[in-house]
Amino acid sequence: MIILGLVLLILGAIFNISILWTLGIILVLIGVVLWLAGSMGHSVGPRAHYW
Repeated sequence: MIILGLVLLILGAIFNISILWTLGIILVLIGVVLWLAGSMGHSVGPRAHYW
């Protein structure tokens, strides 16, 4: 999710499309939260850890 969010951020900046920029920020934030939760040992959804 983090990589997809970064790609959308870059595409939104290059093509000046604000919806891609907004979706990119949201995906990066969700990815970071899931990554932090998984690294602290909490289960994320059905998985015991999140990569």
